[in-house]
Amino acid sequence: MNNNDRHLISILMENEAGALSRVANLFSARGYNIESLTVAPTDDPTLSRLTLATSGNEQIIEQIVKQLNKLIDVVKLIDLSETEAIERELMLVKTKASGEQRAEMMRLAEIFGGRILDVTEATYTIELTGSGNKLDNFLRAVEKDAILEVVRSGATGIARGQKALRA
Repeated sequence: MNNNDRHLISILMENEAGALSRVANLFSARGYNIESLTVAPTDDPTLSRLTLATSGNEQIIEQIVKQLNKLIDVVKLIDLSETEAIERELMLVKTKASGEQRAEMMRLAEIFGGRILDVTEATYTIELTGSGNKLDNFLRAVEKDAILEVVRSGATGIARGQKALRA
């Protein structure tokens, strides 16, 4: 295992006020970085699923998991990096799209499996879903001065097969 491996940790937690801030405070108090964070209610309205991406060596990740498990709001958690998992991220990109750029931007969106959600005379807004690497590659493929705005959801994930994070 690399010393600075990225980990995707999925947490099932009580859907209560202050729960998210307790997770964020745990990280900031120990000087750990949260690279991305997504949170939303599950099929059970009393529970939320929080997915966070962080990096660190084995000892740091072990410490993070121990500390998260101590939080009163945490029902269950899994480090998706230690199992086979599906990871996805959503990105919306507003690009310049006028003249010859229009066809090129449409072609790039198609190559990367994106959808054009909004069209004006001078812009396209493109939706892409996939791994963080795929989204990064799309941004590299587009000319820097053509990008007007980028919004990313952060990573979310789920274990493959029968394995499920349930209360």
